[in-house]
Amino acid sequence: MKKSTTSFFAKKIMLATLALGLLGITGFNYFEKAPKASRPNFIFILTDDQGWTSTSQLMDERVLNSKSDYYQTPQLERLASKGMRFSNGYAPSALCCPTRRSIQFGQTPARQGDEKFKENYHPDFKKVAAIPAVLKSISPTYKAAHFGKWDLRADIFPEDLGYDESDGNTGNRNGDMNSTKESKWTDLFLNNDPKRIETITDRALNFMGRQAKAGNPFFLQVSHYATHVDYQAKEATHKKYQQKSKGEIHGNDKYAAMLEDLDTGIGKILDEIDALGIGDNTYLIFMADNGAVEAVPQIKNKFDHPSTLSFKTNNYPLRGGKWTLYEGGIRVPFMVIGPGVKAGSQNNIPVTGWDILPTLIDLAGNTNPLPPNLDGVSLKPLLLKGNAGNVSRKDDGIVFHYFGKSHSSIRIGDDKLIKFWNLKKVELYNLKDDPGELHDLAKSYPNKASALEARMIAYMEKVRAEPLYPPKSKPKKADDDDLQD
Repeated sequence: MKKSTTSFFAKKIMLATLALGLLGITGFNYFEKAPKASRPNFIFILTDDQGWTSTSQLMDERVLNSKSDYYQTPQLERLASKGMRFSNGYAPSALCCPTRRSIQFGQTPARQGDEKFKENYHPDFKKVAAIPAVLKSISPTYKAAHFGKWDLRADIFPEDLGYDESDGNTGNRNGDMNSTKESKWTDLFLNNDPKRIETITDRALNFMGRQAKAGNPFFLQVSHYATHVDYQAKEATHKKYQQKSKGEIHGNDKYAAMLEDLDTGIGKILDEIDALGIGDNTYLIFMADNGAVEAVPQIKNKFDHPSTLSFKTNNYPLRGGKWTLYEGGIRVPFMVIGPGVKAGSQNNIPVTGWDILPTLIDLAGNTNPLPPNLDGVSLKPLLLKGNAGNVSRKDDGIVFHYFGKSHSSIRIGDDKLIKFWNLKKVELYNLKDDPGELHDLAKSYPNKASALEARMIAYMEKVRAEPLYPPKSKPKKADDDDLQD
């Protein structure tokens, strides 16, 4: 689906001007000193609603149950064996839409806002550069494609941000081929292209092959609809899990089958990197957009303490899940492979999705200061030096803000504070000793809690987060789109 508000060539010129202007370029090429060697390729795979432990790959060697005891993802194990996994990798939000916005622009959801996002970020209104436009300002030879779920919910198409190819302004329903509102949480739909995994993967492979043949460096984002809400899988995959003994933690054969079909699609991209011979010049980043949905509908209150539940949640041993800023809602699988990245390594330094844009800029050859309105930092030092690497954030705390549920959090070092605005309550946890957030330390360490809260509020005031305090109007009732997000 094409948009006709701006001509194709005019839009290309606008995007190039946008990126260069944002980066402070006046009268010369800001990136003219970048190395003349062939630019690296970037592949970014984003999955939907996949929890930290929803893989068969151990996500933290210090936490023995940080992998599933039932799901099987051999290709993600292969991915981890080829590169670096981040034990403290975070999605920008506990919800998919703000996460996807954050990744594209390298900024926190708190800075970007929700009500004002379209006004502030649409290319027709304000000059804010996204990943493809910035890469093209470094080298116009870059080609960019986005396949799968887009879902910025702002009347912004991928082409508006500099992508050359895409599936359009897609949302959740593009991946829900057979389900209805009533059947999403219960029924399994068997088909040969579950969640369009095959279609998305084939388009990605075709793009990779064409760009490699043409000698173009590329950025490819593959945004899967799986494992979002409704269950879809291939019949043979599902039969495998019907015959498999359930684990003590996981045991949903429908979700397991969908997850393995997704994993198989990821493996095809790894195979294509090898087949095209581009592995020595290609970085692949894998992460999820937020934690897994908890065992809906058994959980009535997603903020309940785990001790009140009679079963283990989908994100166990982490607390909570999608829609909450507990670790289960935002800590996700996060892995990177590429030149100079040590195979089979683990990095324990906290990183997040808004770090991706500055990381790509750095790896593409830029050595100049980043724009001042970025929240992310380059992860290149970590990729090349592991835990000995150093990243320096302007605000050393990582701040998360959830608009719909009126709570925010900040992590500095091993300390994490969550503030519930409506309840006028804060909770404090030490994630090194208590990754499951079982023991609230706020009353034991009131000074530390107050200091963290002050740091968090200072950042939110600086970026004019909306709303800093609960809105006066009563929140609207969640509709089906909200539940699908």
